[in-house]
Amino acid sequence: MATAQFTPVARQSVSDTVFAQLRDAVLGGGYAPGDQLPPERELAVSFAVNRHAVREAVKRLQEAGFVQVVHGGGTRVLDVRRTAGLDLLGHLARSGDEGLERLVRDGLEMRRCIGVDAARRAAERADAGTRRAIQTAATRYADPADATADRDFWALVVDASDNLAFRLALNSLVESIDAQPDLMDALLADDRGDVQPHADLAEAIAAGDADRAAACADALLSQALTIHQEIQQRPASRRRRRPGRSA
Repeated sequence: MATAQFTPVARQSVSDTVFAQLRDAVLGGGYAPGDQLPPERELAVSFAVNRHAVREAVKRLQEAGFVQVVHGGGTRVLDVRRTAGLDLLGHLARSGDEGLERLVRDGLEMRRCIGVDAARRAAERADAGTRRAIQTAATRYADPADATADRDFWALVVDASDNLAFRLALNSLVESIDAQPDLMDALLADDRGDVQPHADLAEAIAAGDADRAAACADALLSQALTIHQEIQQRPASRRRRRPGRSA
């Protein structure tokens, strides 16, 4: 008899919950840039937690670029669009902010820009072993049940570009995609279902043809933007439906 395989359930700490609520308050406009957060003692009372949990949450906010803690001068809210890094994409996706639709558009545009240039650089810089690995990875698109084929393929391409900034940006994009799985699965369905275009891209990289690799990547990564635009043109009542080319 088959037995199911389970993994341990992650427990969310009290400071994680405090952090998430404070983060959402900043992103949602509950605190504007320049505002002061309430003192630790007041926040601890409001959240019904100890001050250590609040202190840890505020420390994480500072590390993420949401606030500035001034010793003896309180905690000032920053303009996250000017102070945060790419990790902000994941936070915005998880916050349920009203600007989610624009965030998705912006993320897809960045995905295309990075992917196109990463493909070009991979064609120029990848070694022989990596070129073969990319070609092998492209064959995995033929298996619809391979849930990680797309992620693994593009990770190889970006790593082959030998550009650390591209890789860090990819990490942030993956985090934001994971925060909205249903929406992103729908938007990326055409990308993930195209076997031959990925094979063509892999072949171009293997051949060292930078211009063709960039063109293949652009065609692939433009599909999700087209679907997103189509969704935005639908009546609001239909936007949750599975988007497809015939919808």
